[in-house]
Amino acid sequence: MSLSYESSGVRYDQLDAFKRACQQAARTTAGALAAHGYAEPATTRGESAYLIEAADHFLAHVEEGLGTKNLVADAVYAATGKCFYREVAIDTVATIVNDLITCGALPISVAMHAAVGDSGWFADATRTRALVDGFAEGCRTAGAVWGGGETPTLGGVVEPKAIVLAGSAIGRISPKHLRIVGDVKDGDGIIFLASSGVQTNGLSLCRKMAGQLRDGFQTPIGHGDARTFGEALLAPSVIYVAFVRECQRRGIKLNYVAHVTGHGWRKLMRLDEAFVYEITQPRPAPALFQFMMEAGPIAQREAYATFNMGIGFAAYVAPENVEATLAAAKATGYDAWLAGRVRKEGSRKAVVVPALDLTFEGDTLKLR
Repeated sequence: MSLSYESSGVRYDQLDAFKRACQQAARTTAGALAAHGYAEPATTRGESAYLIEAADHFLAHVEEGLGTKNLVADAVYAATGKCFYREVAIDTVATIVNDLITCGALPISVAMHAAVGDSGWFADATRTRALVDGFAEGCRTAGAVWGGGETPTLGGVVEPKAIVLAGSAIGRISPKHLRIVGDVKDGDGIIFLASSGVQTNGLSLCRKMAGQLRDGFQTPIGHGDARTFGEALLAPSVIYVAFVRECQRRGIKLNYVAHVTGHGWRKLMRLDEAFVYEITQPRPAPALFQFMMEAGPIAQREAYATFNMGIGFAAYVAPENVEATLAAAKATGYDAWLAGRVRKEGSRKAVVVPALDLTFEGDTLKLR
């Protein structure tokens, strides 16, 4: 029997319905911005980052969480003595700032939220030091200050041996024309930037799978990769800030970008307008994902609907900007390639991957 994300307790239909209800209620509060000299720009609701507009700039705000990846780090630490909390901390920063840059904002300040069930969690000096060092490293990579945070002890809400990692960030777009607004057109190129692995999505399903493996997280993933399942899952996420910054520096217009996290490749059609996103050059799934599809087992469609499958970020650019965008990615150390094209087919919205015989129609992603 194949595993699914829903079988691990994550039901996108319920989560997304709540998110849509929040957006509707949140819109009724937008008038409060006027007293501060700001306004809510059109089309910001439902995007990865929330924007507020001033006369000569935008501010962006994001709140994000790590999810359950730290529970994998806990299991590996207990079994092997190897501490991956530096990596987990980088992941926490990455999931926040990678959402922030989708509107063109560069991060200014990042705050940590670290809730524990018992304050004794912080008594492990090795783990705590790794968490602190990794969060600072993530902020430096993002070009942001670590501005503060909150460390509540929530007995009865959080398990005594666990920590819930999350945070927020603010960023700025100046001058205003650098805002990424979703100006996608028929024929635009789709550029993929590689991920480091699962990054921060789908970990509930990964943990469920580990529970079914004889050696759990210590199971070798094979496929030419010497790492164990746990080690591969804990590879730190890629922070894509430098790519967006370099495109801005070079004057390359990004028509739209997507942070490929929850909902897997369906996230490629996050833009509200209807387009068909045809992926003609998908790379083979990295070893970790091949292992999970086989060991789960996880059906191919479920895998691409849940995980990033080796793609952490996607940029949509005019055909004449494809080579310049690829050069900007390479110059800042990213593995990027032209993966497909955008097509306009009336009111149809879909992600199509012919080589994999995969199609996700627009009704499979309902974020607004």
